[in-house]
Amino acid sequence: MSEAKSFQVPHTLVLMFAMMGLALILTWVLPSGQFETVTNDHGREVVVPGTFAVVEEAPTLTPLALFTSVPRAMADAQGIIFFVLLIGGALAVIRETGAIEAFLGSVLKTFGENYTLLIFFGIGCFAFASATLGIAEEYIPLAGILIALCRAMKLDTVAAIGIMVVGYGVGYGATLMNPFTLIIAQEVAELEPMSGLWFRLLILPFFLAIGIHHVWAYARRVRADHAASLVHGIESAQAPEEEEMPPMTAKRMWVLLASLGALALLVYGIMAHGWYLTELGAVFIGLSIVVALISRMSPDTLAISFSKGAAELAGTAILIGFARSIGLILEDGMVIHTIVNGLASPLINLPSEASAVGMLGIQSLMNILVSSGSGQAYLTMPLMAPIGDLVGISRQISVLAFQFGDGFMNMIVPTNPVLMGILGLAGIPYDRWLRFIFPLILKLLAAAAICMVVAVQIGYQ
Repeated sequence: MSEAKSFQVPHTLVLMFAMMGLALILTWVLPSGQFETVTNDHGREVVVPGTFAVVEEAPTLTPLALFTSVPRAMADAQGIIFFVLLIGGALAVIRETGAIEAFLGSVLKTFGENYTLLIFFGIGCFAFASATLGIAEEYIPLAGILIALCRAMKLDTVAAIGIMVVGYGVGYGATLMNPFTLIIAQEVAELEPMSGLWFRLLILPFFLAIGIHHVWAYARRVRADHAASLVHGIESAQAPEEEEMPPMTAKRMWVLLASLGALALLVYGIMAHGWYLTELGAVFIGLSIVVALISRMSPDTLAISFSKGAAELAGTAILIGFARSIGLILEDGMVIHTIVNGLASPLINLPSEASAVGMLGIQSLMNILVSSGSGQAYLTMPLMAPIGDLVGISRQISVLAFQFGDGFMNMIVPTNPVLMGILGLAGIPYDRWLRFIFPLILKLLAAAAICMVVAVQIGYQ
């Protein structure tokens, strides 16, 4: 008698399609509805509280929507999809020079196998950049370097990606001045930009400590027993075999300096000129050509390396498109406003502290449906701010609930294209990532709930 096969979690793409099916069912079960919208002083559409109405003649989606939504979603997410492909091409060209491997060899000679310092400073740097500049997609090029560095320190890909994603998620959740989430939410709530900074400065170290400890504890278990790795035995999630690191030469040093200069240009462009994915992708194309010139790479070698690198991330690009499809189906069925209205209405009858925690819960759930932080702000803040007024909660606390819910859930929701892109690049199945990140999300949300209650108690403004 043959041994029964153990249950195997489906591929991430299969899980995405299942969630699309669930979204389609919701459009059949829930009544379609919509708030009225107005254009604010900054040219953005925001919903008008108290105007929700059921739409009687809303379109009924057919099962065909499961298939037509995918190409539409890929077109809608084309910015990040093409950005990921261009990054893959540029990184392949840089790898061809051996500069990355030489850099990793130098780092290892300097720091040895002190993985604790890597986790501490890595998460801290990612968190600070996200909390101030709102960086997210720009981290994707660094995934391969982190994976190689962690492999040399006897860690796995989950620990490597954990350093990046936990830093990014904590930075967004306990943000200081993120222009894409916090500043927009404060604008909608009619607050001064960056107001309330003192409280956010106080709580950021505590959330950082929770995130750092979670990744460090996992890394320690993996170093002690490699079989404890959540991706043990999963071929796609294994880091490349260690090879002898090439020496650092003058050409490779110039390649690294050019790459560093490109990253500095990205930061400058974002801060000074509002660059986004189109301009950032252009920088990586230019970097590929500069690297080829420095290393005296032939045009054919440049073209072949770039094409191979982009092809390696085609699967990641597909995942991003499927992730966007889920939200697109809910939008087409006109049920997102219905869900928001149903969740927000009960808060009016709760005590202030309970309402504050309820807002946190709503914002966390909404991140599953609306992956864009700015989009979530424009949808939910016009409702949450007036509800806060009614129950005695300051608008600053309403914004706090938004930033916690939006930021922390970025690390777990499969509708987040940045997360799915990073996981696809690392080859980590979503179910394995879920096992790693879910306990941390519970800890962070519990700490966030405590902060919400404290904010109400002290009258945070």
